[in-house]
Amino acid sequence: MFSKLLGKLSSEETNEDSKLQEKIAKMDLAEMRLYVNEKLTDFKVTEFGLHEIIKKLISKNESTSQYYIAQNDMDSKRKKVLELLILILAHKSISVVAVESAEEFLEVYEDMIKKYDYDNKNIYNKKIKDMMSLAIDRINMKSHINEVISLSK
Repeated sequence: MFSKLLGKLSSEETNEDSKLQEKIAKMDLAEMRLYVNEKLTDFKVTEFGLHEIIKKLISKNESTSQYYIAQNDMDSKRKKVLELLILILAHKSISVVAVESAEEFLEVYEDMIKKYDYDNKNIYNKKIKDMMSLAIDRINMKSHINEVISLSK
């Protein structure tokens, strides 16, 4: 457990992470949602996997110089992406790095989220920020529990 925190991965973990990274690079929104909901039996949901999905959403396509979603994409696609981010933030395997990437997501898509919320009378900006706050609280609780367990040994 502590080896992951220190950045030391076993070769087996590195191999699994590279396979997962390749799979996520090829996923569409439906597959990403299945992965986060733990319905893909080939891959276990991990902190690494959740972070990779958020990275995919905030990365620019090198050939088109566009982000995963654009202002002119259909409302349904934008809604699915926003709900996917909320699902990720609500997942028990969320990590500090993924929450930081979610903050970057909010920065990248700030205008799109505001426009979507205004046009569709939704409050995704607030929902995402609330879920980020809950995710941070959950991470802090996990850290505290691990600290108590290690002190009791």
